[in-house]
Amino acid sequence: MILDDILAYKKLEIEELKRNGNFAAPPPLPMAKRRDFAAALRSPSEVRLIAEIKRRSPSRGDIRADLDAAQMALTYQRGGAAALSVLADEKFFGGSLTDLFKAREVVALPALRKDFVLDKAQIWQSVSEDGPDAILLIVAALSEDLLKELLQEAARYGLACLVEAHTEEEVDIALQAGAEIIGINNRDLKTFVVDLKTTERLRKRIPEGKIIVSESGIHSRQDVLRLRDIGVNAMLVGEAILQSPNPAAKIAELLGH
Repeated sequence: MILDDILAYKKLEIEELKRNGNFAAPPPLPMAKRRDFAAALRSPSEVRLIAEIKRRSPSRGDIRADLDAAQMALTYQRGGAAALSVLADEKFFGGSLTDLFKAREVVALPALRKDFVLDKAQIWQSVSEDGPDAILLIVAALSEDLLKELLQEAARYGLACLVEAHTEEEVDIALQAGAEIIGINNRDLKTFVVDLKTTERLRKRIPEGKIIVSESGIHSRQDVLRLRDIGVNAMLVGEAILQSPNPAAKIAELLGH
């Protein structure tokens, strides 16, 4: 399975990070105040957009190989995105933390580090003046204990966490761990089939007060209205925007502008 390959390689990267970086111990507190990722996703009437910066993916290959992270971030902000998601994995997605720093520098939007976070060292690596405002934690990649540990460590440094689930069991684990922002990935990790019904099904397990983000398979205004009607707060969209010849127009379509 692709996820297994990614996680195996990511563990090697983390070992290298600990050997060569300055991330063997946590940075001192307090750190710079982050932009409020959670607040950016709340709206009384509309589904907020987390717009993704991504060059390629293992399942789709090249999506926008020549992407300029800063220019795309500006396009997203002008179009009305509420937040950025920036791929920070290089080997499988062609991204980097440098992309995140460049994108965040030119906009006022909060930015999510879209990566496979498996260790506290990656959280410490993320804590800097120009670093991300939120990180992704994937339930399928973590034990329950490690998920709780990473959530607590991120909270120490003011980093929000988008906790991604794919199944009913994973939603329950995210809730038990104390997740406040829950991402429902509509892509089946085993078959890679994408179905918005996943959000419709799993949303019912999430209590009021949590922030719900639907991820993958969102292509049209009709999809967005479907999510709005079931009480989804935000959507994470990358490929539909990046594959469009006019990303700004695609954002306007999704947001109904």
